[in-house]
Amino acid sequence: MNELDRTRERTDAQSYRTERSMNGPWEFALDPDDEGRRDGWYGPDADWPETTTVDVPHAWQEREEYLEYTGVAWYRRRIEVSEVGGDERVALRFGAVDYEATVWVDGEEVGTHRGGYLPFEFDVTDESGGGESTVVVRVEDPEDVSEIPHGKQGAPWYTRVSGIWGDVSLRTRPGTRTTSARVTPNLETDAAEVELAVEIADGRRDVTAVVAAATDGETVAEATTELDADGSARVELDIDDPVYWTPETPHLYDLTVRLRADGETVDRYEDYFGMRSFETTGDRFLLNGEPIRLRGALDQGYYPGTLYRPFEDDLFEREIRIAKELGFNLLRKHIKPAHPDFVEAADRLGILVWEEPANPTVCTERSKREVREQLRGFVERDYNSPSVVLWSLYNEEWGIGNPQGLDEETSLWTDEEKQAYLVELYETVREWDPTRPVCDNSGWAHVATDVNDYHRYFVSPDRADAWADDLDHVLTHPADNYAATETDPSEAPIVVSEFGTWGLCDVDALRERYGGEPPWFDHEFFDDPIKRPAGVDERYEDSHLSTVFDGFEDLASVWQEREFVSVADVIGQMRTREDVAGYVITEFSDIEWEFNGLLDYHREEKAFCDAFAAVNGPVMVRLEPHARSAWSGEDVPVDVVVVNDAADPIDADLSWEAFGRSGTVAVTADPASVTRIDEAFAVTADVTGVASDELTVSLETPAGEVTSTERLWVAEREFDGDGVAAFVRGAISPQMAAADNGVDVQHDLDGDVDVAIVTELDDSVRAFAEEGGAVLLVPDADGSMTDGSPFEFRELPATESWNLVSSLLYGDSALVADLTVDRRLGWAFDGLYPYAVATDLEATDEVHVGYVEGWLVNEATPLATRDLGAGTITACTFRLADGYGDHPTATVLMNDLLETIVRE
Repeated sequence: MNELDRTRERTDAQSYRTERSMNGPWEFALDPDDEGRRDGWYGPDADWPETTTVDVPHAWQEREEYLEYTGVAWYRRRIEVSEVGGDERVALRFGAVDYEATVWVDGEEVGTHRGGYLPFEFDVTDESGGGESTVVVRVEDPEDVSEIPHGKQGAPWYTRVSGIWGDVSLRTRPGTRTTSARVTPNLETDAAEVELAVEIADGRRDVTAVVAAATDGETVAEATTELDADGSARVELDIDDPVYWTPETPHLYDLTVRLRADGETVDRYEDYFGMRSFETTGDRFLLNGEPIRLRGALDQGYYPGTLYRPFEDDLFEREIRIAKELGFNLLRKHIKPAHPDFVEAADRLGILVWEEPANPTVCTERSKREVREQLRGFVERDYNSPSVVLWSLYNEEWGIGNPQGLDEETSLWTDEEKQAYLVELYETVREWDPTRPVCDNSGWAHVATDVNDYHRYFVSPDRADAWADDLDHVLTHPADNYAATETDPSEAPIVVSEFGTWGLCDVDALRERYGGEPPWFDHEFFDDPIKRPAGVDERYEDSHLSTVFDGFEDLASVWQEREFVSVADVIGQMRTREDVAGYVITEFSDIEWEFNGLLDYHREEKAFCDAFAAVNGPVMVRLEPHARSAWSGEDVPVDVVVVNDAADPIDADLSWEAFGRSGTVAVTADPASVTRIDEAFAVTADVTGVASDELTVSLETPAGEVTSTERLWVAEREFDGDGVAAFVRGAISPQMAAADNGVDVQHDLDGDVDVAIVTELDDSVRAFAEEGGAVLLVPDADGSMTDGSPFEFRELPATESWNLVSSLLYGDSALVADLTVDRRLGWAFDGLYPYAVATDLEATDEVHVGYVEGWLVNEATPLATRDLGAGTITACTFRLADGYGDHPTATVLMNDLLETIVRE
């Protein structure tokens, strides 16, 4: 950790260093034709055209008129520099400038810097000379950032960030000074090894360093060392009975390095560290030698209005406290180095941090060099931070493979040259920092890695079974996630480091917070309609949504509950598999158009956060009913799984209640264990029609009460189909023929038929409808819908899908009212969710269940009725073929359809 990023010294009588903020008003001018350098804008008295004043730190995209601007801009400020004496030096420090900065003081160029995320400084002692000086900064952030590590700036993601977005300060310090003090804890010996780097001014001789560690103002270890000729030294601090750093006990030790020369103290350097180890062993992570499962959230560090900067004081602290209240022990700072103030807050408050660099788009010598430089910079910056426990090198091949399908790029899966480069970079970073695991390429196509992580986007319950199958495959075949096995897949813990489901925010409330339309609603680079909020009001009013929901607030409450139900099951399935070493949900907060956060963009909790904490906490109770819908009077066995990530054992009774019945089950669970109780109890209910209730359990643990709920449906079997003649053809025929429902199943389409139930609409069935008959079109055995009907169908993926996790199925039709929860389809449809939807909706269609994706686009339906001549055709894409007669929801839905169709 170097002096640029961690010293927090104040100006006082004992200080050898001073720092003065240069934040505040600066002159600002755009230079779209890049004429400023040629015309001498760097001169202290140069005339600038069309200047304005901005408050630094500042990204020019914070002003809507500059939102889409890329290119060159200039900043200027007059500063007062105090005279320095002896060998003192003055440095101008920038917290971050995106992307390339050139700095002049009184017309003299003092340096240039490339890189948009890390601090840098220039010595300006000779240029300033005391008194008033003029600082000019030229910033270039080009339109083409393909070779530049830029993270998620610009197409196809979020707002660009350009300019002096970090703090600016003027620093005075001794010529002989400590420039870094890297602390490596050794928990086997309870010692901290301190590696010093010291710059020695000309004329200084016999410099010694006194290194001390303290806690609560009391020194607990101290050592004195001579410096080598190059200014380096190593000392070991032995700490008696140290307090190890953990998220629960984030204990920090203060580090002081005093330099002495010629009989006097010439510099005092301050930092901190934690006694903490983090490593992998086989398929597990170890924190301080003890097993730990990662419960993490993706945190992209974007903020409304201020972009890369927090929009209020103490926001980082508030974020971390919320994350811990939600049960997280880790935040993955995504696709750019973490803000240094965030890391400091994580160290103090106690949460693990996974860091990674911003990525370029293409793999070139320049992009590789700048990724390496960025990695080197934040590894050095955060080396002493105990909260930082993992490094990534790349994400999803961005900038090293070809996930975008570019013509000029090759895939990491097959390009051996890129694989060799990634191995070399992995080994280099391990040399820079042997104390932390390294993930080479987060998501897939691993080559040399300490973590085998996956990015998997399944929605549940729609694809709950597919997610279970996928997890089983992941755990059984870990090498499938590797492009080459330069490290052993069996020795890397498995982490699902991205997954999630969307939950729309209250759009009206969002506008109110912004005071109007957010500037990112209609970025020029949006090419996927799912991502484009502009026009959302018109789409809402023109869709079936407006007939079901009472505005955006109502819609958001239902959609967010769908988000919770989905992620609760996805997380539950991971946590009950002991071989999954951790997970990272996408994501902690909404980011601009991407509304998959647990918090909204302004870091306000969504409606389900209290319930989420029970799913994500150190102790989780998962309920696994053998069926989500059952027949009246039928026993439904329920398996109980207790996940205990806590340090204390559990020995208590679990209480359960549903449909007016209750009971208790004895539970014993060791620390760091997964305990399964098969058929712990059974739920039974006698109902008329269809009824649902929440199965609720509670368990007292040493950390407090843990609760869990799952909704169950119970249906009466009775259905009087007497007098109904149905022509049945296709995959559903055997089930209809075998059902004891009173329906007269026929195989000839004649005048006595009341309804035709088919998987394909041929000429005879079409004619039957046109002449006044009712047709019910259902899926084939594989869930597909046959072309050639009045409806057009779009297939939905049967496994993971970005579109599906952004979707909502909803309805308030009498056909599904008893099977939904507040108009939202849920677990009642387990095993029946469609693999296709009808897309070409007409104004006269009677939509029983609606379907929409993202920012209210791709409107469709799995259940709708359309006039066809004198008759009707009802398209039902729910997978009823195998379920009718056995699956209560499938049976009730089909029977209600028959009754409705015949009645009408």
